[in-house]
Amino acid sequence: MLFRQLFDGESSTYTYLIADRTLKEALLVDPVLEQVPRDRQLLQELGLTLKYCLETHIHADHITGTGKLRELTGCLGIVPENAQIACADRFLRDGETLKLGNIVIEAIATPGHTDSHLAYLVNQTAVLTGDALFIRGCGRTDFQSGDAGTLYDSVTQGLFTLPDETFVYPGHDYRGQTVSTIGEEKQWNPRFLGRDRSQFITFMNNLNLPNPKKMMEAVPANQSCGKIAM
Repeated sequence: MLFRQLFDGESSTYTYLIADRTLKEALLVDPVLEQVPRDRQLLQELGLTLKYCLETHIHADHITGTGKLRELTGCLGIVPENAQIACADRFLRDGETLKLGNIVIEAIATPGHTDSHLAYLVNQTAVLTGDALFIRGCGRTDFQSGDAGTLYDSVTQGLFTLPDETFVYPGHDYRGQTVSTIGEEKQWNPRFLGRDRSQFITFMNNLNLPNPKKMMEAVPANQSCGKIAM
């Protein structure tokens, strides 16, 4: 398996490239529109055909590159079940798998940051957590039908039940960290450590964060697979 972690500095978004080395087929998770040239160049340099673009959720801080990549490569755009994206080629349900050669990617429902969110478990060894779980943090829950209690359940009853050695690759990082493990996050993540469900809800409901700069542009664009309204 080929695995690459790619970064967009403006939105602090991680995009993940996963490929089967034998088939020379690849998928991208959470591509960013402005980084499509970078991603295409990397695919070409590695001799890979892009088969799928997966979204963990409808993003509010950047516009997805899925629509543009689908236009350029013919790949399929895949989103979580119940996401309000009419242009998607396929919707993944909790527990459903996507195969790419010898690579098996299992969808894990992790709502809370938004009401439709998936994490992706790759070959039972690494989980791409999107905005549900960050390294020593988690995504906010104060817009897009987010719910702090639901997120607490998704993490503590879902992601934290994975083996401790499972690698954690988040959708964002704002402090220069790239990878963690489930065991580390259970032991050291300050958002969850020492907080029960009600305490977590109170904490998350009082963060008072400003809205993402691109929110008004990004959400409607992402509901159209990255097509910007003119």
